[in-house]
Amino acid sequence: MTKSTKNDLKKRALLAVRDYGVNLTLFRNAMNEWAGLNATDMECLGFLFQKDTASPSEIARQTGLTSGATTAMLDRLEGAGLIERRPNPNDRRGTLITPAKSAAEKAASWFESARNAQAELISSYSESELEIISDVFERFAKLWQEEREKIRKDK
Repeated sequence: MTKSTKNDLKKRALLAVRDYGVNLTLFRNAMNEWAGLNATDMECLGFLFQKDTASPSEIARQTGLTSGATTAMLDRLEGAGLIERRPNPNDRRGTLITPAKSAAEKAASWFESARNAQAELISSYSESELEIISDVFERFAKLWQEEREKIRKDK
């Protein structure tokens, strides 16, 4: 058996990262279709689960939607019982968006199988391997954030 060179391992790692991204996107697309939502609806929900409360303009910036498209998306999510609109206490003309109380439980149930599979997979690694895995994903997350910011500046 021949030993892999560093170049071979770099290629393998980058292909694995690419395949991870592709397969995650395909999983999300399947989940969106199953849940009856589109990718931007799910992105909005994820953003709200992280932030808890946001204005429609914050959601528009996060998703890249126009104000009209954001309103239509929020109407869909509200109709599905996933978000609530509340008056903004700091701006009587404004609205704040929060996840509906049942939204977290509903969304958690959608991803239960995937969470269990992830937990099983990640448990198979040693502490030192987990440090490396964490470092790689944290660095890639930062890399993609920086690349996204470069694109926005070049617009």
